[in-house]
Amino acid sequence: MTQGTKMPADFLWGGAVAAHQVEGAWQEDVKGVSIADVMQAASRTQPVRKFTDTVQAGKIYPNHWGIDFYHTYPEDIKRFQELGMKAFRTSIAWTRIFPNGDEKEPNQAGLDHYRQMFQALLDAGIQPVITLSHFEMPIHLVKEYGGWRNRKLIDFFVRFARVCFENFHDQVHYWMTFNEIDNQSDWGLPHHLLQDSGLQLQPGENAEEAMFQAVHNELVASAKTVLAARKVDPQLQIGGMLAMVPIYPLTAKPADQMEAMRAMQYRYFFGDVHALGQYPKWLRKYWAQKGYDIPVSAADADILRRGTVDFMGMSYYMSFATAERADGKLEFDEHHDLVDNPTLPKSDWGWQIDPIGVRWILNWMEDRWHKPIMIVENGFGAYDKLEDGHVHDQYRIDYLRAHIEQMEKAVTEDGVDVIGYMMWAPIDLISASTGEMAKRYGLIYVDQDDAGQGSGKRYLKDSFAWYKQLIASDGSEL
Repeated sequence: MTQGTKMPADFLWGGAVAAHQVEGAWQEDVKGVSIADVMQAASRTQPVRKFTDTVQAGKIYPNHWGIDFYHTYPEDIKRFQELGMKAFRTSIAWTRIFPNGDEKEPNQAGLDHYRQMFQALLDAGIQPVITLSHFEMPIHLVKEYGGWRNRKLIDFFVRFARVCFENFHDQVHYWMTFNEIDNQSDWGLPHHLLQDSGLQLQPGENAEEAMFQAVHNELVASAKTVLAARKVDPQLQIGGMLAMVPIYPLTAKPADQMEAMRAMQYRYFFGDVHALGQYPKWLRKYWAQKGYDIPVSAADADILRRGTVDFMGMSYYMSFATAERADGKLEFDEHHDLVDNPTLPKSDWGWQIDPIGVRWILNWMEDRWHKPIMIVENGFGAYDKLEDGHVHDQYRIDYLRAHIEQMEKAVTEDGVDVIGYMMWAPIDLISASTGEMAKRYGLIYVDQDDAGQGSGKRYLKDSFAWYKQLIASDGSEL
């Protein structure tokens, strides 16, 4: 056991999942079809998940079964209580509340389910931390309206959010609007645009411009959601949520430094709008230079200014590196402009392992946005082996220990305002990136394979006991 730093007694130690990766029961209680329900399985060697227009016979859709958390949550929450978790981050599946997304009235069965689940968490002494949109938008909104390129979705989303606030404000204090909204800055991968914004590009359509147009509508919706929450209950805390990935310059060469600066600006302008309430000047200049028509009206600008978030949620898994572009332009295309960092090891899925990067990015966020920060994802996907009812996952303990140690240094030595740490994930689930069950993150092993076959029985891994002791010590025993 490594000596760590004791965190404040009210620090939110916990774990995180997403509804579509754990719940299953994809058609139960009038649930509608979401984007996650048409995401097929992929693998480590073929990592990009394909989407179908509808659910098709013979295709494998792992999110349909998840780990059956929709039915097993009472028992799983008891295990979370045994772990000592103080917070549990998950999402509300939009299609359980509004099956198509554009209904006038919510589905009562969905509201009842989440009220019961939140109460089970509270009874176990665990605070729910809830994301409103975690890659789960109704497929109807994609087909009928064209996704987030259509401003009608702003009102649909705010209605959904308001219903959630009105029904659960007495149970849920911390909320986040859009999960990892900045992932679609990698617009060169079409599945990011579909997964995040419901965009199906038309022939000849400029993917980057379409991304900016959709994102503007999402950011307006997020700001309106913040304003709606304050009307329902001024005590609610509403956050943005970004995938924070430091992008380092490959060398000290000034051109590499400039490219890394632009890369960070490009990937994280979403946070500038969330936290500061306005688009950065460089981005407006960029739009003008590209000839992009991003309709930011005076009314929109006012909403963005007034609807800034209360805190910033973040995931952290890895860091990137970049270098001067061959064409010399100060632009950033994530799909083409990243390079390997030769100083870092990688996971089996090619993710660079960089514990110091979490301290680096926490300081960067503190300096830029001046908001409390909640780490709501940080974990290690790996192949686990169940032997005689045990999983010896020292590699996961090593990963989590190294990252938590750097997080604690950011708090205690650098003064960064971090209010919680929720590791991904307290229990095995369907991987969002590949749809695999074999890419395991959990402290609890679920006996289930990539095809959804298995007993579903839960087993506690070695990492469970380690994290339990860490929480009990408030982070001082790493």
